[in-house]
Amino acid sequence: MPNSITSTAHQQICTFTLFRFEGLDMLWIFAQMQRSLPKFSQVQGLKFFKLMGSGGNNGFSRILNPNVYVFHGVWNSEEDAQKYFQQSAHFNEFKSRATEVYTVFMRATKSYGSWSGVNPYDQTFPIQEGKIAVITRAKIKLRYLPKFWNYIPKLSQKLEDQDGSIFSIGIGEYPWFMQATFSLWKDLDSMKAYAYQSDLHIKVIRKTRELGWYSEDLFANFSPYHTEGKWTGIDLLQIN
Repeated sequence: MPNSITSTAHQQICTFTLFRFEGLDMLWIFAQMQRSLPKFSQVQGLKFFKLMGSGGNNGFSRILNPNVYVFHGVWNSEEDAQKYFQQSAHFNEFKSRATEVYTVFMRATKSYGSWSGVNPYDQTFPIQEGKIAVITRAKIKLRYLPKFWNYIPKLSQKLEDQDGSIFSIGIGEYPWFMQATFSLWKDLDSMKAYAYQSDLHIKVIRKTRELGWYSEDLFANFSPYHTEGKWTGIDLLQIN
């Protein structure tokens, strides 16, 4: 079965959770960007985590989106992840305040680079047939911010128009200079067509190599195998 991976108790998994907040809860989640970090650090089995905001225009904008936030976790096992999502009062408060919550469970199939000084995906698995997820992340050198943001909005529009693109969002730990992209694709070929055949994407890669825009970057592919919740009223992947 495509995207079906047998779960075992001791295999690293990753999760990506989208939250939408409205009204006064937008102020609450903004405060959690700092206040929640000690609590995340104490979660059993959570090896690596990031709580991130997003920008306008599906995240690819200098303007911040106060409604949409993201939690990305790397777990020692699926058991640890499910225990947190199902039993934790900490996560339950996020869930109860949000108007939408959508979580993708996935396994890393390829990764290189670093994020906050480490590559968190230390266990990779054979890629599965079917839908895939991609995370790209970069810390941009301050002197290159204007050049970087001249390309990114154009690049994101190209991504959304690409055949096989299911969903994409621009996110980050801090506005403007710590940026990440999470995207979902129909299959690996669709993603590769965008990565290696899009003229604008190739131009950005060339500029990156020429100018050395980033002080740190990371690229990772994942096989999603389970989802919980809905985003914009639907299950984006429909793989359960």
